Amino acid sequence: MKTYSGWVIFAAIMLFILGVLNVIWGIAAIGDSKFFVGNQKYILSNLNTWGWVTLIIGVLQLLAGFSLWSGNLYGRIMAILFASLGALAALLSIPAYPFWSLAIFAISIIVIYQVSVYGGAGVESDDRSPERIHAARRDAVT
Repeated sequence: MKTYSGWVIFAAIMLFILGVLNVIWGIAAIGDSKFFVGNQKYILSNLNTWGWVTLIIGVLQLLAGFSLWSGNLYGRIMAILFASLGALAALLSIPAYPFWSLAIFAISIIVIYQVSVYGGAGVESDDRSPERIHAARRDAVT
């Protein structure tokens, strides 16, 4: 049984939220929803292209959130990688949607910070229980 640090759980939940927001934004952009401002300049192509890019990043962030929730090293690497990708995509879309992009960028940076600083803290398996650590130290001394 693994126990999780509160910061790892917080980062996983924030990554879920980030993934859901990016999936919703991506689907709306692909469908040319009416709440997007017309005639905006995009770094890559048009709104439809950004919709697909954001949708793919959002799905990858959801998968990374599930992997981070499992508490292994691979999950932490995926979380940092896909949160970084989301942050870069948000920065590239600042000219078209500055407030939305800055909000997504800020959440991504929070996830990267929490996973990189607290990613391994508090994740313990039964092999690292205090009794086993004490027994290993006692055996090493004798």
